[in-house]
Amino acid sequence: MIQGTPPILQLNPWQQSLAQSVTDPAVLLQQLDLPKSLLPAARQAAKLFGLKVPLPYLSRIQKGNLNDPLLHQVLPLGDEFIHVDGFNHDPVGDHDAMQSPGLLHKYHGRALILATGACGIHCRYCFRRHFNYAEANPAKQQWKQALSHLREDDSIQEVILSGGDPLSLSDSRLAELVSELEKIKHIKRLRIHTRLPVVLPERITSNLCQLLSNTRLTTIMVLHINHAQEIDKSVKNICHQLKNTGTQLLNQSVLLAGVNNSVKSLRDLSESLINCGVIPYYLHQLDRVAGATHFEVSDQEARQILQTLNSQLSGYMVPKLVREIAGENSKSAL
Repeated sequence: MIQGTPPILQLNPWQQSLAQSVTDPAVLLQQLDLPKSLLPAARQAAKLFGLKVPLPYLSRIQKGNLNDPLLHQVLPLGDEFIHVDGFNHDPVGDHDAMQSPGLLHKYHGRALILATGACGIHCRYCFRRHFNYAEANPAKQQWKQALSHLREDDSIQEVILSGGDPLSLSDSRLAELVSELEKIKHIKRLRIHTRLPVVLPERITSNLCQLLSNTRLTTIMVLHINHAQEIDKSVKNICHQLKNTGTQLLNQSVLLAGVNNSVKSLRDLSESLINCGVIPYYLHQLDRVAGATHFEVSDQEARQILQTLNSQLSGYMVPKLVREIAGENSKSAL
């Protein structure tokens, strides 16, 4: 090393892949053979909420197809500027539920740590697209305040890691946090909410699997998959690797107009999930975040879809249709 030269940060392969994500709307349109006429609106919308699409996810989007269900989830649109009453910047009351920087305590027996503001993909309907992660970053102080709150409240038996995406953390940083949680005797379960195994399967490293296998905590991983097209061979293989660690795999989806608001799409999704060893868990009605009005599906349509789905699938394959209402002590069934 040349004297005085700062050390070069060595990235893991998955981190290098994540760094190559498409973040320029012009590149996205070019890669997918989409009309250049979409570019002005896409650039404006990306100023509101940045574009980010990892290449493995991009490869599953059908080129030239403006109706592709995966494209709808990531393409910035002029529709994001539409204002509708009832849509706001904090639709699920995260701000009011924050007990210390990055620690949310909404429901009895469990608390949620916003482990990082970084995410593997920017979904246009994200309910935290306006969240101020700079002010709510528990990692700045090594999660000290969040851990202190958890130690003092012995009613908390389960800790949820969210974000952003907690798997955006390196294996070493994640292991550091899990180690601190393991020291708190009344914590029994660790739940990880993540989209990275889906959008970037190589994130599931041997070190991560070893961490999940060796922790004393019961581990649950909640994936976020909205459409069967998101599940390719690599995702299926990763799910089986995670299952082998003893981790329970669940899935939560968001009901999205133009993506999965049909019986067929949700039936196909449930069948694909079960084949991967993943239990369909929740189907969320859209959190009414500003910028996502064009994704909303009416409650009436949602109930009709679920009613038909119940008649076509075994009960364990049908997710619960729910909505999160700010201030309520649980998800609300619809």
